[in-house]
Amino acid sequence: MTPQTHFHYYNQSRAKLKNVLSTIILFFTAVAAAQTTISGKVVDFKNNPVYGANIYLEGTYDGATSTEEGRFSFTTTETGVQTLTISFLSFETKTIIEDVSKLNNLIIKLREDVESLDAVVISAGSFEAGDNSKVSVLKPLDVVTTASALGDYVGALQTLPGTSNVAEDGRLFVRGGSADETQIFIDGIRVFTPYTPTTNNIPTRGRYSPFLFDGITFSTGGYSSEFGQALSSVLLLNTIDEPDQEKTDIGIMSVGASLGNTQKWEKSSLSFNASYINLAPYLALFEDRNEWQTPVSGAQGEMVFRQKFNNGILKFYAAFDTSKFELNQEDINYEEGIDFKLNNNNFYLNTSYKGVLDNNWTLSSGVSYTYAKNKIGIQTSNIEDKENSAHLKLKLKKRFNSRLKLNFGAEQFITDFDENFRDHTVNETYGFDNTITAGFAEGDIIFSKDVALKVGVRADYSALFNTINVAPRAALAYKSSKNGQFSLAYGNFFQNPNSSVLKFEDDLKAQKTTHYILNYQYVKAGKIFRAEAYRKDYDHLIKFDSDYETYSTNFSTSGEGYAQGLDLFWRDNTSFKNVDYWVSYSYLDTERNYRNFTTAAQPSYATNHNLSVVGKYWIDRWKSQIGVDYGFSSGRPYDNPNTTAFMDARTKSFHSLSLNWAYLLDPQKILYFSVNNVLGFKNINGYQYADTPDVNGQFSRRALTPAADQFFFVGFFWTISEDGKDNQLDNL
Repeated sequence: MTPQTHFHYYNQSRAKLKNVLSTIILFFTAVAAAQTTISGKVVDFKNNPVYGANIYLEGTYDGATSTEEGRFSFTTTETGVQTLTISFLSFETKTIIEDVSKLNNLIIKLREDVESLDAVVISAGSFEAGDNSKVSVLKPLDVVTTASALGDYVGALQTLPGTSNVAEDGRLFVRGGSADETQIFIDGIRVFTPYTPTTNNIPTRGRYSPFLFDGITFSTGGYSSEFGQALSSVLLLNTIDEPDQEKTDIGIMSVGASLGNTQKWEKSSLSFNASYINLAPYLALFEDRNEWQTPVSGAQGEMVFRQKFNNGILKFYAAFDTSKFELNQEDINYEEGIDFKLNNNNFYLNTSYKGVLDNNWTLSSGVSYTYAKNKIGIQTSNIEDKENSAHLKLKLKKRFNSRLKLNFGAEQFITDFDENFRDHTVNETYGFDNTITAGFAEGDIIFSKDVALKVGVRADYSALFNTINVAPRAALAYKSSKNGQFSLAYGNFFQNPNSSVLKFEDDLKAQKTTHYILNYQYVKAGKIFRAEAYRKDYDHLIKFDSDYETYSTNFSTSGEGYAQGLDLFWRDNTSFKNVDYWVSYSYLDTERNYRNFTTAAQPSYATNHNLSVVGKYWIDRWKSQIGVDYGFSSGRPYDNPNTTAFMDARTKSFHSLSLNWAYLLDPQKILYFSVNNVLGFKNINGYQYADTPDVNGQFSRRALTPAADQFFFVGFFWTISEDGKDNQLDNL
C-alpha cells in the first residue's frame, strides 16, 4: 500500500468513526431528553421521615428506596399517566395516579396500618379465649384444663373477674346480675337452654362439649349491638371451622364413658361425640347428703358437619341429650324431707353460613331451633313443661377500607312455652307465645393505630308487650403506649322477663340496664394485666308480692337497682419455666329492689369479694401437667327473720382448693385425676328458716351446705389419630 493510499484509508475510517460517535451521542442525548425524574419525600402523619419505603411505578422496574431523611429520586422513560406506589411495613400502601411530569418534589404522607398486630383493640368488658384473637386472656386449652372446672367451659370462665361464685347453682352470675341475665350464643346464634336441668343445691353444667369450640368471647358488659336480650353478659362460642385430621377419641371415666370421631374430606368434615353419665357407682363409694332413689344418669350425642364452598362455609350442628334422677332432700319444714324427681329431654339444632360476597361484603346467617321437655315431680305435685324456641338471623358486613367497617342485620326470637301443673286438687295449664323482632347497625371507625371507635344502635320489638326498645351503644379505645391502652364503653340493654314470670303474666315491659365501663389493659411477652371499673343501673326489674311466682301472684316491672365495682386480672406464662398462672380479683357493690324484696338489698347470689388463683405446671420427667385452683369468696347475704333488718346477715367466707393431674402414658393416652376442695372446707351457701316460729318466738334454721364437700374424678382418655401425636389433653 502506497503512502497516499494509506492516508486516504485513514481519513475514511476517521470520518466513519466520527459519524458513529455522533450517532451515539445523538441517541443518548435523545434518551436523556426523554427521561423524567421522579422525586420527593416520604413522611408519616407526624411529619417524621420514613426510612426504607419502597417507591416504584406499577408495571416497570423503575423505583427507589427512601433515605434516612425520607427522600427518594429516580428516573423513568415512561410517559403520560402512570401509577406510583409507595409501601412500607406497618403503614398503609399508597398509590398516586398522575402524569409522570408532575411526579416530582412530592411530599407523601403514609398512614399507619391499623390492622397490624400492635394496633389498638376495643377491649372494654370483653375477654377473648382463642388462638386467633389479637389479645387472648385464655386459650382453648385453658378452658378445659382448669382444676375446678371438671371439663366444663362455664366452670373455667368462673375463674375470671366479674363472676360471682354461686357453688350450688353452677351458672354464670356476672357483675351483680342473676344467671338469667347472661345469654350464650354458638356461631352467633342463640342457645335457649344452655344448661342441664337440676334441683336445689346440685350445680348444673353446660350442655355442650368443649372440644367443639376453638374461640370463646366472654363479654361482661358493653357488648356489641349485634347481641340482645341479655342484661348483663353474653358468652360467644365459635365452633371449629376445619379439623386438622381424622381421629377417634375414647374416654373411660369414673362417672361414665365417651366416644368421638372425626372424618375429613377435601371440602367437608363430620365430627360426632357421644357420652353416657351415671353417678350410681360413684355415689356407692362416696355418699353425699342426699337420699337418692335414682342417681343422676344421662346420655348425650352431638354432631357437626362442615361444608366449604369457594367463598364461604356452612356448618350444621345438632345435639340431643336426656337425663333423669330422683331423690329425697332435707327440708326444715318437712320432717321426712321433700321427694323430687326430674326427667329431661333436650334437642338443639344450629345451622350457620358465613361467606364473602363481591365488593368487600360479607354475609352471615343462621337459624337455631330448641325443643326442651321437663317432667318434674315435687311431693304429690307433677309439672310438665315444653318449650319450642327458634332464632333466625341475617347479618351483612361491608368493609369500605381498613379504617371503616359497617355491620347491620336483623333477627327474630320465637318462643312457645306451655306448662301443666297437677296435684290432687289442681289441674292448670299456663304458657305464653312471644316473638321478638330486632334490627341492629354498628360501625367500626379506626382513626389510627392508637384510636378506634365502635358505635351502634339496636331496636327490639316484642309482640307480647307491643313495645319497641331502642338501645344505643358505643365503645372507644386509645393506645396510650406500646403495650398499654385504655377503653371506654357505654350502652343500654333490654331483656324480657323469663318463663317463670311470663307463663303467669304478660302485661309487663322489658327489663333494662345501662352500662358504663372504663378499662385499662397491658400486654407484653406472655403477660397480661387488666383493670376494669364499671357501673350498671337497673330499671323495670320484676317485682311480685308472694314468696315465689304463682298463678295468683301480682307482678309489676317497678324494680330497680345498681351494681358497681372493680375487676383485676393478671396472667403470666413466661417468668417461670413450664409454669402458667393467672390471678383474678373482683370487688362488687350492688343492691336491687326486685322480686319479693321489701327494700333495696344485696341479693343472696352476690358476693362483695371474689378471688381466684389458677396455676399449671408441666413436669417433663413425669410427662405430667399438674393443675391447682384456689377460690375465695366473701360471705353471702341472707335474710334472718329473727331480726328486723332485711338481708343483713352474712355466711362465712367460701374457700376451695382443687387439684388435677394429667399423666401421659404415651403421646395419645392420658390418665387423669382431679379432686375439688381437696382440703374439705365446710362451706355454707346460706340458711333455710322454718316457716313458723317455735315456742320462744324464734325461727329455727338449717345450714345450706353442698351435697358433698369434695368430688373425685378419674378418667382414661385415648386418641387414635393420623399423626400419632394428637391427644385429649385439651378436652379434660
